[in-house]
Amino acid sequence: MIGSSSRIVITGGGQGIGRALARHFVEKGHKIFILDVNKEGLQHTAETHLKDYSDRVAWSDCDLSDSQSVRDTIEKAAKHLGGGIDFLINNAGISYPYWPDGKTMEDKSTLDMWKKYVDVNLTGNFVLSQACIPYMKVKGDDEKQKLPDSKTGSAGPCILNVSSFRGVISDPNQEGYAATKAGLIGLTTAMAVSLQHYGIRVNCVSPGRIKVTHENKQADKEGTEWDVAEDDVETHPTNRPGMPEDITEAAEYLLGAGFVTGQNLLVDGGAGELEDDSDIRGLALGTYQSKL
Repeated sequence: MIGSSSRIVITGGGQGIGRALARHFVEKGHKIFILDVNKEGLQHTAETHLKDYSDRVAWSDCDLSDSQSVRDTIEKAAKHLGGGIDFLINNAGISYPYWPDGKTMEDKSTLDMWKKYVDVNLTGNFVLSQACIPYMKVKGDDEKQKLPDSKTGSAGPCILNVSSFRGVISDPNQEGYAATKAGLIGLTTAMAVSLQHYGIRVNCVSPGRIKVTHENKQADKEGTEWDVAEDDVETHPTNRPGMPEDITEAAEYLLGAGFVTGQNLLVDGGAGELEDDSDIRGLALGTYQSKL
């Protein structure tokens, strides 16, 4: 279980799944620090969308491709949270899964975009985790710490990486996105082994198609609500696409499960199990959080 009044850092909190995560945990009484490269959206989340919880919400814009900015921001977050961090949710990343302008990997210009995917989706999350370790570890380098028993109290600190079902199954022309999301799953496994010494668990959640058109500043102004279209039913054995709450509930479980570490939880409504995924490749990607 998650201890009461936990201190949580959430990236990508300006919109989409990240905003839903921020709302979920602050509503449950936790203290959060949210980051995003989108300063306008982030400020709206913190100061308008979550205004009723202003005493437990702080924020800072941050570019994950700038390692020093990441380190400085985490130092700021830790100070605001009272000198420590209980949970880190690495949710931010480049969310559009395809090469721009309909390109394929044969086009040499995609190398620049490949580097951006790696810098943000993989390296950025590595640096974020690296920066948080000193504020999360239960014991020092010379004293091995047994993971806490979640039945008797808090499950202890945990890092949660947000990957994608595209890390295990890909459409054409998603090499940059799919490779970095698969890399996050591998990074989760490696970190779980390395950080056990400090009593830090590491897990991963891989969303499928999560509809988030209602989770942003513009949608708030327009009164946009979550809805289901015919295509959503046809492309999911669950007969609906994902809701942000599907991911927030999975996140809460993984953060609080004291006997679970190094695991990847696939939350895709069974979409990855369909034999023929071709019919859904033409869907408007803007409808979903592109954890596609």
